[in-house]
Amino acid sequence: MWLRPLEFRVQERNRLRPLTWIALAGLVLGAAMAIFGLPPVDIHGFLHYAGIMGPFCGATRSVWSAMSGDILTSLHYNPVGVLLVLGAVAVLVRLVVGWSTGRWLNVSVRHWAGLSAMGGALLVALMINQNLHTELLQTEPGPYGPIGPLLNVVVSGIVLGIWGLTRYWSRRTAPAEAPSGSA
Repeated sequence: MWLRPLEFRVQERNRLRPLTWIALAGLVLGAAMAIFGLPPVDIHGFLHYAGIMGPFCGATRSVWSAMSGDILTSLHYNPVGVLLVLGAVAVLVRLVVGWSTGRWLNVSVRHWAGLSAMGGALLVALMINQNLHTELLQTEPGPYGPIGPLLNVVVSGIVLGIWGLTRYWSRRTAPAEAPSGSA
């Protein structure tokens, strides 16, 4: 069971509304970067300037390249960028299909330990990959260097907040289970 930690079901109710909003916001931001270019703010953390690349280092440039249509450059910067763009498009396709059919493809976690183990292994592999490409990813501190770590903390807080609210909302709206032994 831990090898299949996710369960996919077709249901009559959309249980992934927050994911749809996140995907839409991500595609809007990606399109804005494709049109206007990369943000003029240095968003790297402290370890980046010490030559240690995090697993998501290069992800902004990767999404920018993917949204600009340069898939190979996107993969060089960070393979996650292409996956984020394709995932966001898949979520919006899911939305259109759900609206038109009234049936929604929902995903739930069946085994948190298995998902965490797989995610951790992929994260380590991605970090090794990114550190093998340090020369490509290394940048000099920009004029707004101190804002990078602050933005990283703020974005992490927002992501954790969204995750927490989503878990709270999904537990609150989940149907109550019948007590065992009742008919």
